[in-house]
Amino acid sequence: MKKESQVIFDRNVVEFVTVAAEFCKFLEQAEGTKRSVFVDTSLKILPLLYLKTSLLPECETIGDEAPETYVTEETYEVLRMNIAGILAEKDDYLDVFVSDMKYSDQPITKYISEDLADIYQDIKDFIFVFQLGLNETMNDSLAICQENFRLYWGQKLVNTLRALHDVKYAQGEDEEDMNGNATEDESYMD
Repeated sequence: MKKESQVIFDRNVVEFVTVAAEFCKFLEQAEGTKRSVFVDTSLKILPLLYLKTSLLPECETIGDEAPETYVTEETYEVLRMNIAGILAEKDDYLDVFVSDMKYSDQPITKYISEDLADIYQDIKDFIFVFQLGLNETMNDSLAICQENFRLYWGQKLVNTLRALHDVKYAQGEDEEDMNGNATEDESYMD
């Protein structure tokens, strides 16, 4: 008889599932959203996602097979392109936490849309398996999601948060953009 995990019924797991599902829903429904609304919402949901992930109880895989994945390359690319379209020229940022940076004299450019799509892929795969309701695969999906957070998308999340903060609060020519006034670049999105 295989051991069962009670971790998946922990209050912190339930809260994480709720925030993770809202994060996925937000990105899936973002197409056509004004940049200012997208950035404001992202700046609220990303810290919450980070917090809820960091509060998860320790979890280890108990199954022999990797859980199913949901996000296809096409789904990923459509989501990434939608976000890139919303952010337009504000999509790219310089990343200082890339391990290759220490060997380079050139800054490394990253994209908010790609980072959010990467985070979405992991979170959506987790939510998909969790919705199936099978305890063992739910547990293993949670363990994988936690591990990926530690090694991969947790750092992407905080880097993206920094870049989004800059989009919202950077002083200069685009200050009016974030106050709700459309620029020439944004007027096509109305």
